[in-house]
Amino acid sequence: MMFPMISGVDELRRANAVLEECRQELRAEGLPFNEEMEVGAMIEVPSAALVADLLAKEVDFFSIGTNDLIQYTIAVDRINERIAHLYEPTHPAIIRLIKMIVNAAHAHNLWVGVCGEMAGEIALTPLLVGLGVDELSTGAALVPRVKRAVQSLDIGVCLQLVDEVKNMESAEAILEKCEAIAKAHYPELMA
Repeated sequence: MMFPMISGVDELRRANAVLEECRQELRAEGLPFNEEMEVGAMIEVPSAALVADLLAKEVDFFSIGTNDLIQYTIAVDRINERIAHLYEPTHPAIIRLIKMIVNAAHAHNLWVGVCGEMAGEIALTPLLVGLGVDELSTGAALVPRVKRAVQSLDIGVCLQLVDEVKNMESAEAILEKCEAIAKAHYPELMA
């Protein structure tokens, strides 16, 4: 179970309260449900990313919704053809937010996944692995490619990539470094 578009702690607590009311109703009616169900929060807006350390106290996992997080962070509508070229998954702010979210999750012993187009973009797999993401969620058709990419990577190389790009200013330069590692480790997928 995952709550979408969470923006802050109060909102998440209200959602958890409603979920608990539903659980109590099911118990009272004697209806079966998964008592051990994990509850997560989608981190899709900058406010949630910035308070991820606080949100982590209220859930079992995070899922970073990269499509919306990128769009709302750099104020670019990826569907608008006139400005879609400004939509940059490797924008330094996005990398910093993802790292912040992962650090907050791991500090509270939570796992963190990434969904959205970024999760299925194998040129960015080394970056996501290096940032410490625990799970990549993508469409079924992309699973074999992403799985092969992950299996072909060396964690040390991915960590070094993150160390190299963490203070870079250019999204284009960061993307070039990611692509170079991807081409070196799984050239057949990058062709």
